Amino acid sequence: MADANFAMTVTGISLARVHAMNLRRRQFLHLAASAVVLPAMSLIARAQTYPTWPVRIVVPSGPGGTPDIYARLVGPWLSERLGQSFVIENRAGGSGNIGTEVVVRAPRDGHTLLLVTPNNAINVTLYDKLNFNFSRDIAPVASITRQSEVMLVNPSVPAKTLPDFIAYAKAHPGKISMASAGTGTPPHLAGELLNKLAGIDMVHVPYRGGASAMTDLIGGQVQVQFTTTISSME
Repeated sequence: MADANFAMTVTGISLARVHAMNLRRRQFLHLAASAVVLPAMSLIARAQTYPTWPVRIVVPSGPGGTPDIYARLVGPWLSERLGQSFVIENRAGGSGNIGTEVVVRAPRDGHTLLLVTPNNAINVTLYDKLNFNFSRDIAPVASITRQSEVMLVNPSVPAKTLPDFIAYAKAHPGKISMASAGTGTPPHLAGELLNKLAGIDMVHVPYRGGASAMTDLIGGQVQVQFTTTISSME
């Protein structure tokens, strides 16, 4: 059970590209490494190899959420080292499937990257039919981060600890609304895991991204949200 809990409550963010494109993973990583260890190298010389024009990083969720924050940190870093613009493009919806399909359908030239989240692994088992085969159509480039989920509760809930919250939820079954970034996302599954382990009944309220869910949590429209540490910081 400890392993199951860990898998459900830890998120990972990585970059991926369309599979079978002209740019190979080893070449990309070699260029990125060269940019770090040889900062004096001409930006023009690097750009002649890759990338040759601006690169899109597709974030399969809305602005302001954890994936979007990471993309907007990584994009300028890559631009500075590889000599081309890395443009962030948010494509929310379908628990990440819409943005993923945008990348799958893009030209296979290495200039459209996907910010991969745990949703992509979850969706393989959650959806009976997808318009793509993730393991076949998308290839990994680099891992960016790994972090834990945290549980946030609106102050209107009279609970200061997790046992207090569980006791309150048991006394008010079906009365606590749990926000998430969408059905099947890690925050949603973290909440459902707590429902199962604690024997409580929180009502799931899916949003089109973590930022909009956070807004309603602060406003009191929902009472609890599971999210990452970075998106819960001020």
